[in-house]
Amino acid sequence: MLDFYLGRDKRSFCSGTTRRDFMRVGGLGMLGLGLADILKLEACAQEAHIQGTPSAPRAKSVILVFLGGGLSHHDTFDMKPGAPAEIRGKYGSIPTKIPGLSICELLPKMADVMDRLTLVRSGAHHNDHHETATNWVLSGRFGSPFGDFPAIGAVVSQQLGFRGVLPPYMAIPKNPSFTWELGKSAFLGGRYESFATGDPNNQNFQVRDLSPAGNAAGTRLERRESLLAAVDSLQRQVEGNDQIATYDEFRRRAANMVLTPEAKKAFDIKSEDETLRDRYGRNTFGQSCLLARRLIEHNIRFATVNYGGWDHHGKIFENLDNKLPEFDRGFSALIEDLDQRGLLKDTLVVCMGEFGRTPKINKDAGRDHWGPAASLLFAGAGIARGKIIGQTDRTGSQVLEQPIAPADVAHTILTALGINPDIELTTPDGRIIPILDKGEFVRELFV
Repeated sequence: MLDFYLGRDKRSFCSGTTRRDFMRVGGLGMLGLGLADILKLEACAQEAHIQGTPSAPRAKSVILVFLGGGLSHHDTFDMKPGAPAEIRGKYGSIPTKIPGLSICELLPKMADVMDRLTLVRSGAHHNDHHETATNWVLSGRFGSPFGDFPAIGAVVSQQLGFRGVLPPYMAIPKNPSFTWELGKSAFLGGRYESFATGDPNNQNFQVRDLSPAGNAAGTRLERRESLLAAVDSLQRQVEGNDQIATYDEFRRRAANMVLTPEAKKAFDIKSEDETLRDRYGRNTFGQSCLLARRLIEHNIRFATVNYGGWDHHGKIFENLDNKLPEFDRGFSALIEDLDQRGLLKDTLVVCMGEFGRTPKINKDAGRDHWGPAASLLFAGAGIARGKIIGQTDRTGSQVLEQPIAPADVAHTILTALGINPDIELTTPDGRIIPILDKGEFVRELFV
């Protein structure tokens, strides 16, 4: 079934227009890379986007590096060398290219790129539960652990649509998960769900439906016939509706999504120079960062690089001895590579977890969940270079100045892309829900 919802946005714009269009296409299953995503009506979404834009977009794309489990700010970007041993931990600090800023000694490559980023030392909220906090920071709205609100990437997909043949929202290698998968599209539905790429560090990395196995010709032919049959069925439902793009456009977009060489090329990470792949690190995180850069080059709008495993309730330093060098290599390479290719000026890069860690090391030589303070990194798309925002107290327990909440981060990302965070979405049962119910644009992040 194909339905359209036409609502009213409370915000007026310079043109005097207040109309907000929302379209829902139902009754089609996913096929290949996601036929439902392919049939996203870019023109309608773009109209809604333009009408709801509070300012000119600063960014064309976003890379969100999500450190699931919760990065210890004490042992990375907000060290407390003057605190007692049970707070400061075992690591020493090293200077960075930002005068006066020191970070963990296990982050030497990050020290060399800090002058291209803004460090926020005042991420703050008051929830210490993994699933609840993760959905909160990934959506900007507080809800249940089960994901009541769509992740920022899903909203971006719904509001902005395609820039090319690839799905606008990607998860590398997959969505974050603890007990269950998180950061999903919620009531927006499957059309705006992230496309999970799989692990690009696997020796035989292949993206589903782009590298057919077995009887390749037969599989491709069967898929094409099924795909076009679905498009034919949709065409019969929408002919004559002036809000729908032509049938030929549907057919072209659907066929391109499955068959075009561009999609296969975007995922061909083995075509990268071996030296560059080494620079990123031959591990899942490093190659995920490299794949994110490739996908940005092929015009996706939002990539989540999921790098979990930071929930160190015990033996935190044994774990960080391995985790931090991987992060140091991969994230610094991403910033350098984007910058050298001229992509950083149009790509907003955000790095965060769902919370920080407790100031005091526990009896198991670990740190527990801590919502009141965390460190975040921002770069690109007009973000100030070499800036530090916010401050925590002498034990890293509480934010003393410029607290930045999950809604503020989400508001800033959406606004940077030219999306009005006040736009209202419509649930399948007809409820009207704004993208965000609070939050402010963090102007201090930008030049």
